[in-house]
Amino acid sequence: MKVFVKHQSIFLQEYASNTWIKRFKYHHVYILISILSPILFFLAWYLVAKYQLFPPQILVPPQNVWHTFIYLLQSGELKLHLGDSLYRLFFGFSIGALSGIIFGILYAANQQFRDYFSVLFNILYQIPIFVLIPIFILIFGIGEVFKILLIIKACFFPIALATMDAVKNIPKQYIELGKIYQLSGRSWLKFIIFPSILPPLISGLRIALGRAWLILVAVELLAAGTGIGQMMELGRQMLRLDIVMVGVFITGIVGFILDKSLRMIEQHLLKHSQRA
Repeated sequence: MKVFVKHQSIFLQEYASNTWIKRFKYHHVYILISILSPILFFLAWYLVAKYQLFPPQILVPPQNVWHTFIYLLQSGELKLHLGDSLYRLFFGFSIGALSGIIFGILYAANQQFRDYFSVLFNILYQIPIFVLIPIFILIFGIGEVFKILLIIKACFFPIALATMDAVKNIPKQYIELGKIYQLSGRSWLKFIIFPSILPPLISGLRIALGRAWLILVAVELLAAGTGIGQMMELGRQMLRLDIVMVGVFITGIVGFILDKSLRMIEQHLLKHSQRA
């Protein structure tokens, strides 16, 4: 019996060691591929531009784009445009997220509230954002209000829908416990609703933030005085495709950072909820 236990212990140790090694190898392979893919992309771009498979006016060499990026950074122009875009994004996102969460909780928890707003909510949800652009320009002009309202619209509906689904999927035993302890409205939010809906809500916030960023840049291309989109539009008008490419890469990098940050928060909350 002791020999069997000893062999079993050795087997479990070897299995755990092999599993750790496999995970370690997979992690390093993932990092290698993540680093290698952009390197291959820039190498292909450099070679295509060097041998002029496309005219330089159409495909700007990567070193020219890098020099333009450094110039825009040192001159403060990039900081101005990016700062204005991020201000619009986070200001509109904050309003859209807060109102979407409140609306979603009320919609899922209150039947009377749902009866009042069900038809209106679904009609407004189906209206594409870009259809509203001419109307908003006529009413609000091309100032900050116009762009922030479009961001609010882009964020409100996905966050409200995510909140509704999360509230509806709260485990019944949690609701029964809340009724047994006769929790007040604030206690319901603090101990039952928010802890239960937070992981799926973060997923909705991530989708809404990414969508809002893309829509903001597109709107700035059409009508804005400053912003990353407007910087690209000015570059296009001056036939400065290096400026356009800088704007394209900044848009992608900012979007990646925003998505990755919220994804990390989402994974952390999922691990925490599974342990609980």
